[in-house]
Amino acid sequence: MCGIVGYIGPRSAQDVVISGLRRLEYRGYDSAGIAVGHDGVLEARKKSGKISCLDTHLADDPLPASHQGIGHTRWATHGGPSDTNAHPHLSQSGRVALVHNGIIENFATLRSELEAEGVRFVSETDTEAAAQLLGYLVDAGAPLAEAMRSVAARLDGAFTLVAIDAHDPDRVVAARRNSPLVVGVGQGENFLGSDVAAFLEFTRDAIELGQDQVVEITRESVEITNLDGTPAGDVTPYHVDWDIAAAEKGGFDWFMRKEIHEQPRAVADTLLGRYAASGELVLDEVRISPEELRRIDKIVIVACGTAFYAGMVAKYAIEHWTRVPCEVEIASEFRYRDPIIDPMTLVVTISQSGETADTLMAIRHAREQHAKVIAICNTNGATIPRESDAVIYTHAGPERGVASTKGFLTQVVACYLLGLYLAQVRGMKYRDEIAAVMDELSSMPEKIQRVLDDSQQVLDLAGELKDEHSFLFLGRHVGYPVSLEGALKLKEIAYKHAEGFPAGELKHGPIALVEQGLPVFVVVPPRGRDQLHDKVISNIQEVRARGARTIVIVEDGDDEVLPYGDVVIRHPRVSTLLQPLVATVPLQLFACELAARLGHDVDQPRNLAKSVTVE
Repeated sequence: MCGIVGYIGPRSAQDVVISGLRRLEYRGYDSAGIAVGHDGVLEARKKSGKISCLDTHLADDPLPASHQGIGHTRWATHGGPSDTNAHPHLSQSGRVALVHNGIIENFATLRSELEAEGVRFVSETDTEAAAQLLGYLVDAGAPLAEAMRSVAARLDGAFTLVAIDAHDPDRVVAARRNSPLVVGVGQGENFLGSDVAAFLEFTRDAIELGQDQVVEITRESVEITNLDGTPAGDVTPYHVDWDIAAAEKGGFDWFMRKEIHEQPRAVADTLLGRYAASGELVLDEVRISPEELRRIDKIVIVACGTAFYAGMVAKYAIEHWTRVPCEVEIASEFRYRDPIIDPMTLVVTISQSGETADTLMAIRHAREQHAKVIAICNTNGATIPRESDAVIYTHAGPERGVASTKGFLTQVVACYLLGLYLAQVRGMKYRDEIAAVMDELSSMPEKIQRVLDDSQQVLDLAGELKDEHSFLFLGRHVGYPVSLEGALKLKEIAYKHAEGFPAGELKHGPIALVEQGLPVFVVVPPRGRDQLHDKVISNIQEVRARGARTIVIVEDGDDEVLPYGDVVIRHPRVSTLLQPLVATVPLQLFACELAARLGHDVDQPRNLAKSVTVE
């Protein structure tokens, strides 16, 4: 997820673009850059690091005055953070500059075609393929908007593209597919942005582009077309009522709440480009040979906190699909217990930041034992993926809230992808079996959105329970780590005593905690696991008989729980292994709402940091 700004009008393009990038820095802070047109020449400045690094660079090497510009703040995907990989990217002739948000799946094919035509590439990014193709077409005589339509039609994946042509100083052109782009409509000026925060200080009038549309802005006009050049018929202007502070959070009161609502998009981005038309999983970043993966006789997942609970979910899926024994370890304990690791062991580490100190030390210990290491990470170029043999990036985008939400769901999805990939490589699943799971995974963003759309019941419940002091969470199978994650969220941001337990362990001690009115959340397995389902219903009866207030999370259509649940929270029907992707969301919403109603700082809870970089 990257931040994009475009401008045409009477103001200084540099000032408008840099101001917009500062508002969008939450979308990416690996690097930043700007390009402007001046007297038929493009001038670009870009720098790795935060926007402050670009500010210093501009102070040392100022841009010429211009009224046409584009800018970008990057969250790296293809190619690590560097000056060269930073956007904007210029075409070989230097005539066209382009910025990009998203992932271009067929960039390697396009790059090969262009190199065969003599085009020289300078970066490691997928974006440069689009920039060079656009420049190639413009140099051949195509107007920028026409060339943009041709490029967008050639691309596979998700993208927002914004470009300028040095020979056409009166317009900025952009295109989008499955990636956000908003037009800001001003008086004698117009704007483009990844969201309205980019231009809200200048105008509150906006137009959101539809799928596969191209927009051409000048000072006085906004022209939106489809990829075939026909005028777009579904253009709906709107007025923004948010102030700038709210706009950075997409109108939400907290980044955490915004990130909860970003989860459908984040899960879709994690899945993007992983499944080929041939029916095979393709994990380009996993550069461990199939032969080596077939020799693996044990898998060890190492992680901390929320990532550890994602690993617990992964254990159920990976063992079920691959039949390879899988252990899940707390990273801070891993190397100190003298674990049995050898060259036949695959160590999987999970870290949102890629800088978690305990997990990094676990990687180094595993590699000393000659084990292969795969990192699941959200941050391109971080230490953990650099020191691992392979990596699966989650592409969740920046997560500003300390309490991880979309990080957790995308880590779970990445673990599913790894499990299916191992099953494919090791011949444990037929192609149609993998296709069936991938089809269900592809439906999960829509199902997560349904949970979010039906969240008022959960928000009201948080208001009712905000003065309770203790909470219990119960689950079985993959519902157990979901329960642990639900309890952790309450601890992290609401400062409430909360415990998660396997429901089958109730009679071995935890049931002694149950007293009159104690809120007990229970994750009920889908009906596909009838034996576990019936046992969990018995557990609900046990705690209710002792005075607990039972709050059950259950799939649509399951009415067996109705006599025993004081509150019934529904989620769409899913297979058992994928239930965490929908069952976790109500627990995130509950914790966020309860903490907000208590007046806590939801995004920066006391005593916690986003990334733990010391042991």
